[in-house]
Parts: sequence; structure tokens; C-alpha cells
Amino acid sequence: MTPGIPDGVERDYSLARLTTVRAGGPADLFARPDDEQKLAELLHWAASEGTAVAVVGSGSNLLVSDAGYRGLVLKLDGRLSAIERQGTRIVCGGGARLPSAAAQAARWGLAGLEFGINIPGTVGGAVKMNANAYGGELGRVLEWVNVCTAEGVQRRQPNELGFAYRRSNLRAGEVVSQASFRLGEGEVAEIKGRLAEMRGQRREAQPSGIKTFGSTFKNPTDDPRAGGRTAGQLLEAAGCRGLRVGGARFSEKHANFVENAGDATTADILALMAEGRRRVHERFGVELEPEVQVLGEVEWPPGWQL
Repeated sequence: MTPGIPDGVERDYSLARLTTVRAGGPADLFARPDDEQKLAELLHWAASEGTAVAVVGSGSNLLVSDAGYRGLVLKLDGRLSAIERQGTRIVCGGGARLPSAAAQAARWGLAGLEFGINIPGTVGGAVKMNANAYGGELGRVLEWVNVCTAEGVQRRQPNELGFAYRRSNLRAGEVVSQASFRLGEGEVAEIKGRLAEMRGQRREAQPSGIKTFGSTFKNPTDDPRAGGRTAGQLLEAAGCRGLRVGGARFSEKHANFVENAGDATTADILALMAEGRRRVHERFGVELEPEVQVLGEVEWPPGWQL
């Protein structure tokens, strides 16, 4: 044990390897708690030390500062990433990958979580961000979540989570450690067929096999100036498809996806996002808001403020 920090906590841990875009610096401190007690103990220690805490899931919606993160980064492991069946329910650790949960539910002949096959994140991240795709609604099948804090574990119902578009009311220091989904019974072949169809839709519409964090900007659904167009359609119309800054570029296949096309830094990615945002605003008057989550202190380019 290193003096001053709990067992199992590492120093100067590279975070780029934990993100799908493969960019960013190290965390001052890093740990992989594998049960709720250890998670609560780490949160309590961090709170008592005044140390900031962040959780990294699949890293699929995450952009890490080039300077890294001044605090403790947690990645849920063990029981906190397990997927278990309880009758027609499945109970998942907050660190379980949602596509894995959807695929496992299908193998068990349980229906209702199919939309999760196309959400490349963890169960905890999906709850925090109220992630939905292809007509699925998390709130329809979510039964309860366990939320871990410095004070311990509390069970919350979906109506206590303040779900809105792409967000919940979960605050810093509150970590989803478990979630239960109430599903319905169905034919395995039929459920697997729906999964295959959804995977196909994603492959046709979005790039795969590349270093990217997924959707860059939120769809401006409430802005009439967007004319019903998605962020990707606005970026494409503004000439951003294939646009490159340093090692970062907007995908040729879907303009709302930023790719690490070489050795992109987070600064490259931010500059590219700022240029895409500027072009869309100049042409349509729409101010795109980032969907990607930023970890650590970053300096947004001067052109970010429209």
C-alpha cells in the first residue's frame, strides 16, 4: 500500500487506453472496485480527502483532457460489471456493458432490452445519460438502481432519477452500482433476429472499427432553425464530412462522428468540434451542444463561443 492512499489505488494511470477514441492524459489516481462495499469505501475516502472522483465506463462517450485528470478515476469491475438473471429480470452491475446485457437477455429469451445492443456504453452510464436508441426507452424496462455514494448505497426508482433527454439527476459522487431491468419472455430466435436487424442498421448508418467516441453533438430537436435535421445532417450540409484538424477528422460515413485518424490529441478533437460548430451556426443559426462527456480540465478553442 502506498502511504496515504487505499489498497488497490494506482498512480498516474493512462486513461487513453480506456477510451474508444484513444486520446488524453493520465489520472492522478485509479482503482477498479469490484463490489459495493469497496466502491463506497473509495468514495468515502475521496470525500474525506477532498479528492475529485470520476467513473469511466466503456469510454465510448468520453474525451479526456490531454493534461489528464486531477483526482480519482474508478472503473467498476467484478460483481459491479456482472449480468445475472432473476426470473424475468436481469440485474446488472453498473460497469456491465449494455450491448452485452442486451445480447445475454436475448440468449435467455427475455425481450425489452434489444435497443441496448446499439448503445456502446455501460449500464451505469446509460442510466446517468438516459441513453436510448432505435425507439427503445430505458425507463420502460428499468425497475430500480442502486446508487453508491460516500455515505453508502441507496436504492432509487426510475421516477426518482429525473430522466430527461440525454440526462438524469445523478450528481458527481453518485455512482450507479447495480440496475434491475424487468423484461418479458419471448422466442430466442425472434429476439436475436431483432438484435441482428438493429446491428445492421447501425453498421449501415455509422462508422465501425475505428477510434471514435460516437455521437459528438446532441441532435437539436428543440431548435426550429434545424428544420428537423439531425446534428449529423447539419454538419454534412455545412461541409464537415471528412474535415480534418491534426489527427482528428469528422467521419466520411457519418459527419457527427469524430475519428482519431492518426495520433489525435484532445486539443485536435476540440478544435475540430469548434470548427464544425462554427460552420453549422454560420449556415443555419443552430448552436450545437456536445454530447460527448469531457473528463479533466480542457481549454476550448477561441472559436467555440459563437
